[in-house]
Amino acid sequence: MNITFLGTGTSQGVPMIGCTCAVCTSADPKDNRLRSAVWLRNEETSVVIDSGPDFRYQMLRAKVQTLDGIVFTHGHKDHVAGLDDVRAYNYWTQKDIDIFANADTETVLRREFHYAFSNLQYPGLPQLKIHTLSGQDFEVGNLTFKTIKTLHYKLEVYGYRIGDFTYITDANYIAPEELEKIKGSKILVLNALRHEEHISHFTLSQAIAIAREVGATQTYFTHISHQLGLHEEVNRELPEGMALAYDGLTLNL
Repeated sequence: MNITFLGTGTSQGVPMIGCTCAVCTSADPKDNRLRSAVWLRNEETSVVIDSGPDFRYQMLRAKVQTLDGIVFTHGHKDHVAGLDDVRAYNYWTQKDIDIFANADTETVLRREFHYAFSNLQYPGLPQLKIHTLSGQDFEVGNLTFKTIKTLHYKLEVYGYRIGDFTYITDANYIAPEELEKIKGSKILVLNALRHEEHISHFTLSQAIAIAREVGATQTYFTHISHQLGLHEEVNRELPEGMALAYDGLTLNL
């Protein structure tokens, strides 16, 4: 399986509008972060986790020619806002795009993209087939997704384990029984917003502690804000086997 980080930034992205801090004005492309999403693919299947407001550009930048499905972690705008742009894949394949979401996220999608689910259909609308999740394992093409339930303050957010790869974003609590599902992963991706405490996200130190408990061969941190610091400076201080992810990073597993 090939894994590409389409975006590694928090809800406002990096640089943040109007900010002139060292990170937002950095010349290092690794300090430029679109909203968080990943693309998973093998010879048969192409899947994106989350379609935030940068979805169209992310698909173009990564040259995603085919798309079999979108798997959602939760319904916040920075993870769903770009869904309308699946229309291009509808056009080229002449079929619906399978989307996978829990009931709360499905409610958001049906509200935000109500026209796609209306009885009044006309050419050019997104063609979507929703699969409602309630914590069960599921398949997209030949990829099997195991659901990891986490909390984003009081909102349930789904992480996913696909083989030896686990992806968790927008979390600040993982119950012990859910953490057990992650152990044994070779690659763990975990959100690490900043150094200071946050009501709904792991800090970097909290994410490091979780990563140590999981014991993956390699951990990458994502959903990063400009408050975390410059990519290269933070990266140098991380424990062995841990690193900041960056937009365009590609892994093979």
